[in-house]
Amino acid sequence: MPLLDDSYDVSRLRGVKGFIFDCDGVLIDSIKANTVYYNKYRTRFGLPPMNAEDERYTHIQNVYESLRRIIPPELYEEALAFRSQIDYRDMLPFLTREPGIRRLLTWLKAGGFRLGVDTNRMDTVHLVFKAVDLEGYFHPVMTTANAAAPKPDPDGVRQILADWGLAPGEVAFLGDSSVDEQTAKNAGVPFWAFKNPDLEAELTIPDFLTLAGALSRAWPEKPAVALGA
Repeated sequence: MPLLDDSYDVSRLRGVKGFIFDCDGVLIDSIKANTVYYNKYRTRFGLPPMNAEDERYTHIQNVYESLRRIIPPELYEEALAFRSQIDYRDMLPFLTREPGIRRLLTWLKAGGFRLGVDTNRMDTVHLVFKAVDLEGYFHPVMTTANAAAPKPDPDGVRQILADWGLAPGEVAFLGDSSVDEQTAKNAGVPFWAFKNPDLEAELTIPDFLTLAGALSRAWPEKPAVALGA
């Protein structure tokens, strides 16, 4: 899979009119917050904290699949009910914004690019965006609450394309997991892997600073992107 670096032919980027982002692991670093969140369920039912494999799994899966994995089957319905007792605001201090993303989004929005999100989060996504100062950049924001089914179902991506009036080949889906990879494949859109060279992708993005520089070179007629945090 091609790596976006100084040798990459940036003219190949000029066909992209819209960017669809995954949330966790791409826009934000939320692995610690996610671990704290799911360990609340484990504590509630007298179970030990998740192991490293469970932490990785719950970081990329939706809440339903995550609870099916970390909670015994006979306690699943009770775990769903317990969800309403957890205040996600307690997890916000553990979230951090991915370096360079806000500068990149500001440049893309000013340049007329379409920006959307497809995430397996539910009703916490806008709370998260407010906490890390990423409000107002994305439309639509597809979640498990307004998509027909969680990723890797392609409905979220297809709704974004319909809203934008763009063809699948005119966008790039940026994700960091096999779920994102499969989502893009199911929707027929190009997939760009973020910080994960093990995924099957049209392009691997090492960081947003590199992406911002490449996009700025690809569109020299636009103002140069302000690089930084």
